[in-house]
Amino acid sequence: MKHVISALVAVIFIVAGGFGGHFLKSQPSASANSEGHVEKADTHGAKKPKKDSHGKPPSSAVVYYKFSREFVVPLMRDNRVDSLIILNINLEADSKVSQELFSMEPKLRDNIMTTLIMLSNDGTTFESFGDVESYETIRSMVALNLKNVIASGIQNVLILDIAKQEL
Repeated sequence: MKHVISALVAVIFIVAGGFGGHFLKSQPSASANSEGHVEKADTHGAKKPKKDSHGKPPSSAVVYYKFSREFVVPLMRDNRVDSLIILNINLEADSKVSQELFSMEPKLRDNIMTTLIMLSNDGTTFESFGDVESYETIRSMVALNLKNVIASGIQNVLILDIAKQEL
C-alpha cells in the first residue's frame, strides 16, 4: 500500500509539472524597449520588426509566407504511383509583397506543383532527395519558376520538411 501511494504522488507531480510547463511555454514574454514601450515576443522568441514613425514596418523587412498545407508530389514508375514526396515549403519575401502573396496563394501553389511534378518526372531529383545537390535543385527551380508569377519580392524558397512515403 505504501508503494501505491508513493507511485500515485509521483504521477500527480509529473502531470502537474507537465501542465505547468505547458502554460509557462505558451504565454508570450514581454520586454521593454528603450522607449519604454512593451513589445511582445512570439513563442519562438523572435521579435517583430520595429515600425517607423508612420507605424509601418521598414521597407527592407523580410516576411515568411507559409502555405496553408504541404505539397504532395507523386513519383510514377511503370505508369503507376510508386511513392509520394511530401514537402513543407515557405517563401522568404519582402514585406511589400506579403499581401500579394496571400491573395495569390492558389496561383503560387499551382506554379510550385507544376515545377515539382516536372522535377519528379526527371527521374533523378526526388530519387536522391537527401543529397544536397537535389535539395538545391528543388529550391532553385521553384524560385526560378515563381519569377513567372511574381517578378520581384521573393528572396528565397525555404524547404522546411521533406519526406517520402512508399506505396
